[in-house]
Amino acid sequence: MPETAANGAIIHYDISGRPDGPWLVFSNSLGTDLRMWDAQTAALGRDFRVLRYDTRGHGQSDAPSGDYSFDDLGRDALAVMDAAGVDKACFCGLSMGGVTGMWLGVNAPERFEKLVLCNTGAKIGDTETWQQRIDTVLSTGMAPLAEAVVDRWFTKRFQNEQPAAVDRIRAMIKATPAAGYAGCCAALRDIDLREAIAAIDLPTLVVAGRHDPSTPVANAEEIRAAIKGSRLVVLDAAHLSNIEQEAEFSETVSTFLKA
Repeated sequence: MPETAANGAIIHYDISGRPDGPWLVFSNSLGTDLRMWDAQTAALGRDFRVLRYDTRGHGQSDAPSGDYSFDDLGRDALAVMDAAGVDKACFCGLSMGGVTGMWLGVNAPERFEKLVLCNTGAKIGDTETWQQRIDTVLSTGMAPLAEAVVDRWFTKRFQNEQPAAVDRIRAMIKATPAAGYAGCCAALRDIDLREAIAAIDLPTLVVAGRHDPSTPVANAEEIRAAIKGSRLVVLDAAHLSNIEQEAEFSETVSTFLKA
C-alpha cells in the first residue's frame, strides 16, 4: 500500500477503481480503517477512481501520541490527494470522516466537486464525554470499549442477522492504537463547525441513520439547514449506515455523485 509523509506522520492510502474515472475520496470513521469502505469501493469503483486512506492514528497510518486537530486531519487528506496526483475529487466521509469533509469544504473548497457527509455532525458530543473517553482508552486500551461501540453503531437486528460484518468492525476497533484513537477523540472534542459550514458552496449530500444514537438525525438536519442547497437522506440504520444498509447507501451516493 502506498504512503506519504503528512504533517509529521506517515499516512497509508489505497487507489482502486476505474482508471479513467473521476476521483472519489473516502474517509473513515473513528475506530475503523479504510476497509470500512470495501463494499462502496467495489460498487462505486465501476464509475470512479477511488482513493481511500487510513486517518492518522488508525489502520496502517502512524499514531503519534498527543492531541490531534482537524487542521491535522484535513491537511492529511490534502497531502494524500497530492501524493496520489489528485487535483480535484468528490469526497465521502462518515462520522469523523464527515467532519473532515466539512473542514475541507470550508478550508479547501477548490479541491472538491461534491461532498457526501454521512452519520456526522458539525459538533459531535461534548467536551466532558470526549475527555472521559480519552482517559478511559489511555488507561484501559481499546478492547473494553469495543462492545459498547458496536452496540451504538449497529441496530440489534443487524447484529443478530449479520454477525460476521459486526465482528469485522469489532476487530477494527480493537486493533486501533489507543494513542491514535485518543488523539482523534481530542480533535472531535475541540471542533465546532456549526457556524463555519454556512460558507460551504459545494453540492452536498447529508446521510443519516434513523437509529443512530451517536450522530442522530437532528445533527444531519442541522448540517442540511446550514449548507445552502444540500440534501438529506435518512437510511434505516444506526451509525455505520454504509455497512448496515450497504446497497441502499451505495446507490444513494452513486446517484448523487453522477447527477
